[in-house]
Amino acid sequence: MPTVLRKYGFRFHFYSADGTEPPHIHVDADGKRAKIWLSELEIAKNGGFNPQQMRRILSIIEEHRNEILEAWNEYFG
Repeated sequence: MPTVLRKYGFRFHFYSADGTEPPHIHVDADGKRAKIWLSELEIAKNGGFNPQQMRRILSIIEEHRNEILEAWNEYFG
């Protein structure tokens, strides 16, 4: 489960089996989880983050989207 980024207490990662799906990133913090599609910056799943946290998560992903996509392509190539 490669971790791509840690910021503001959030851990951004993907799972080894994720390569069959379109590019996305998983986010964990304080027992909460989310899954975000990278192409549209769309929330696929939200397991407990409040709206303010989700806005921050989406902002972080937008800021680091190229880095995250590079890591995705390098890992799943």
